[in-house]
Amino acid sequence: MRTPLLALIAGALASVLFTGVAHAAPPAYSPVLTKNAIYKTGKLELKECAEQPVNGGDLDGARVYLVFLLDCLNDSWSQQLAKKNIPFSKPGLEVIAKPGARTACGRFPEGAQALYCPKNKKITFLLDQGILAEPFELFLMEVLAHEYGHHVQQLTGMLKIVDRVKGKSKARLYDESRRVELQAECMSGAFIGSVWHSLGRRDFDFRYIVTTAQNGYDYASHGKASNIAWWLKRGFDAESPNVCNTWAASKSKVS
Repeated sequence: MRTPLLALIAGALASVLFTGVAHAAPPAYSPVLTKNAIYKTGKLELKECAEQPVNGGDLDGARVYLVFLLDCLNDSWSQQLAKKNIPFSKPGLEVIAKPGARTACGRFPEGAQALYCPKNKKITFLLDQGILAEPFELFLMEVLAHEYGHHVQQLTGMLKIVDRVKGKSKARLYDESRRVELQAECMSGAFIGSVWHSLGRRDFDFRYIVTTAQNGYDYASHGKASNIAWWLKRGFDAESPNVCNTWAASKSKVS
């Protein structure tokens, strides 16, 4: 059975996976999160990204697709960060065929499609039968762009703040986790929106992944399915991280 891709799209940072549900009001957050320079960089400048062909069940083809897509993401976000003189470095990428592989952040978790580890700035992407069954959909692009959103959070100092877990309540950790994940979802949408007209795709293709998110599961660590879909589309429509400030968003939009 195919994993609910957009509901479990990134896995979660190991520091914020806990059981239970958070009910407390969100605390105030650091200006690094609420007033980060990334929110003032305007639209993403890269407007073209050539997708590589990939067929169903083709692991090697999907791997090549991801490598070429990563080049587009590097070009796009390096230009964006340069607008505010934010130092840029490329993330690593590892493709695996089954969960359980070792990463610098521990074992790759069951149920996740991909994972970004801030310790070595590396994306680990699971190319399992579920996602390989429909590689022609936007899931490969959406998942990798989401993980790249975590890399942007790391480069801009946001993950460094969130990673400090000592003394935090479960309520705060859950709130932080949702804001991290929903922001990465928004950044993913912003990238897809910026290169959309170069992809030669139908509008249905993007609506399909939004609908998949909308009809997915609610998770305490990632947010409600409706909010995952909302932030994805918000980024897509704006083509900019300017609208991805989940840290200043109302509680209802990050629940």
